[in-house]
Parts: sequence; structure tokens; C-alpha cells
Amino acid sequence: MTTPGFNEHVAVHLTLGQDEPSWLTAWWVSSGIPLQQTADAAGVCPQAMKSRPRLILIDARGDADWEALAVGTCRRLKRDAYTAIVPVLVIVSAGRFAEAFDADADEVLRADVSDQEATARLSAMLRRSDRDTDVHPSTRLPGTREIEAELSRRVASGEKFAACYADLDHFKEFNDRYGYHHGDQVIRLLARILHDVVKGLCVEDGFVGHIGGDDFLYTIPLAAVPRVCDEVIRVFDELIPWQYSEQDRRVGYFFGKDRRGQLHRVPLMTLSVGVVTNQRRHFTRGIEVSELATEMKSYAKTLSGSVWAVDRRRDEPVAPVSAGASIDALRARQGIRSVGGV
Repeated sequence: MTTPGFNEHVAVHLTLGQDEPSWLTAWWVSSGIPLQQTADAAGVCPQAMKSRPRLILIDARGDADWEALAVGTCRRLKRDAYTAIVPVLVIVSAGRFAEAFDADADEVLRADVSDQEATARLSAMLRRSDRDTDVHPSTRLPGTREIEAELSRRVASGEKFAACYADLDHFKEFNDRYGYHHGDQVIRLLARILHDVVKGLCVEDGFVGHIGGDDFLYTIPLAAVPRVCDEVIRVFDELIPWQYSEQDRRVGYFFGKDRRGQLHRVPLMTLSVGVVTNQRRHFTRGIEVSELATEMKSYAKTLSGSVWAVDRRRDEPVAPVSAGASIDALRARQGIRSVGGV
């Protein structure tokens, strides 16, 4: 039956009504992904452009005209950047693999392949697609979906951990002065620093993800927080001045314009890291961790220099700090650990 409209939760099956391979029926039932059948080859690309489906299966078995139409549909899907990321499986007759792969099909199978092999290949194709589409193109670090999964996994495990939200200060001004190419180099530099420090000190117990732009999130064991965050700040402050011209690096600032066109001094970039742990808090969902990490990152950005700020508040209410309290008392309440000034 043909169902109009696709969405990211369905698999589209382009077919003339050929007998479905047994492995397709078995995979369809086991995967739980709704399968929408259509014989409208011309409509697949426009519908996929409106809303990318989870998967497209193209049955190219038939006469020469249908085979050319089916393979051509695959080629058109893969030529457009928006639909190219949708995994496409082409079902072919014996000896027709080359045409399908030349059309950039992600996987090609014969109808008579074993159920076990077909299921394994389909599952592997979807895993590759998820992995390849959920990484940032410039840093190759996991994106938001993997970050959410990592936070949920940490929460469910019950282990003591820290989620650290890292964000650059004065990056926009740097980008405006030096251009997006140099800005992208800074993003890649920060990604490399975070990856090398976290993986170097925590190995498999550390995770680094790229939220987007100059925002990153890494998770580490609770005990590793001081060592990792101190090293991240130290390496960053050592390397970042070399991204500036000699003159800007020597004086430690440059003149930039604000939104009103007024000149003002823009200091060299610094790094703010908001740290959240489950040492004193109980989390039930990963989104709770990300929301609090965002709050702590915003707090860290109010401090001067490169800093990391860890939230030491408890779930239970805490007596408020008086208005006349010292800055040390306020930091003790907020759990601030500052590095590189302040």
C-alpha cells in the first residue's frame, strides 16, 4: 500500500510489487520501523526532500526500464546534500551490483541472500549512518545525539561522574577580525585539546562531544575533575595566543567594534568550563545534567580569565548566603574553582 508523506521514523520501500525477500519481512518485523511501500519512483526524491526518512529500500529487480528508473532514483537521492545522508539499500538481480554501487548505494543485496546475512548488513548500515551523520564535520567529534546518549548512560549506571560544558570567550570577536577560516582552526584546536587531555588522562572512561560552534561537552570520572580541568585550561592558555597576529599577541588584545560601532578592547580568548557532578545531586535523566551544565557554563563566563566552575549545591535546600557575604563565601556556596586568574 502506498502511503503519502515520509518522516524520519519510517523506512520507504520503492517497489513494483515484486515478492518481498524473506529477510526483508523478518527485518521489518524485528526492527519495529514502519515500512511504507510506493511504486512512485518520481515521488521518492521530492518526498525525501520534505522530510528525510530513516531508510530507503529500492527494489531494482525488473525489466531494463524499471532497473534504470530505480537505480536513477538512488543516484538522485545521493546527489543532493540534504537527502544524501539517508541510507539507501538497493535490491538487485544477480550480477547487477556495479550499477547500484556506482549510484552511491550504501548497501546492495540480492533477494536470495540469507536472512542472517541480510539482517546483519542492514543493521550495520544503519549503525554506520547514525555514526557518520552524528559527528561534527570539522572536528569529527560525536554530536548532540551521542552526547545525550552518553549523559543518559552515565546517569543510569549510577557511577560518580562529571559533565563539563566548555565554551570559548570572545570567540565571535576573533571570528569577526580574523575570518571564519581561522575561527574554524580555533574550534579544531579546542577539539584536539579536549580530546587529547580527556582521552590521555581518562582513556576509555572519558567522552568528548561537540554540541556545535564553540560549545563542547565532556564527561569524566568524578575523581579526575581537578586533574583534567586544570590540564585543559593550562594547555588552552598556552596555545591560544599563537592563533593571533604577533602584534595582537604581544599587547594581549585588539580593538573591535561593538553593535553600536564603537571601538573597544577585545582580550585574547579564554575558556569557561561549567562542571556538574552527581556527588551531591541525584539525576534521573540526562537532560537534567545538560541543563545544569549549561547553567554552570554561563556562571563560569561571568568570571575573568580561563576558569572551570563546579556546582557543589545539593538537592536539598541550602540556607541563602547573606547580601554582605564575601566573594570567597559566595564562591564556596557555588563551588567555584578558578584557574588562570581571578
